[in-house]
Amino acid sequence: MPANPRFRRVVRIGPVQVATYYDSRGREKHAAACTAPRCGFSIDYDSRAAAELAARTHRCAAR
Repeated sequence: MPANPRFRRVVRIGPVQVATYYDSRGREKHAAACTAPRCGFSIDYDSRAAAELAARTHRCAAR
């Protein structure tokens, strides 16, 4: 498997990007990552709904 996953279905919700990818075991995963400077928020979920909920409720601590 490639070291860099191929993200698909990328959407932006505020400063957070949500994307779908396949992990090294071939399972579908969903990632939510904040693109704001010095934030550092990123997490993987098993469901797309959970990733989008995290993106909608995320508040950056670094302001």
